[in-house]
Amino acid sequence: MATYQYISKQPEDTKDFAKRLAGLLEAGDVIALEGDLGAGKTTFTKGLAEGLGITRNVNSPTFTIIKEYQGRLPLYHMDVYRVEDAFEDLGFEEYFEGNGVTVVEWAHLIEAQLPEELLLLQLYLDENGARRIVAEPKGNRYEELCKEIF
Repeated sequence: MATYQYISKQPEDTKDFAKRLAGLLEAGDVIALEGDLGAGKTTFTKGLAEGLGITRNVNSPTFTIIKEYQGRLPLYHMDVYRVEDAFEDLGFEEYFEGNGVTVVEWAHLIEAQLPEELLLLQLYLDENGARRIVAEPKGNRYEELCKEIF
């Protein structure tokens, strides 16, 4: 499958991109986020939440692993950085197959538990301070989503 790229020159660009994507999301969609610290993963998720009509403040669930927010669709925001055993049964599949949108930060750490079809977004911090968002769709649903958003 193809990859797609978006350049964000400032945090608001990242949020705007995420808001546009949120308008196309459906229940059961999974977004895997990868990227260095400070690359914009949480900024992206805040924009996604706004696009889903969530008014609560969104922040990284670093110490709780999963935070849930209610909007047009529920948002399940996971930060699996501190998961010690990649195969520990934390009920992730219930979220992936649920009635909301799941965002997983540091998704590679639970790769074996992720669904086969998802949207992988890799966020890079470029030298000039811009963020580069590289999307790799896994599955036809996400390929069509990328064609529409990019």
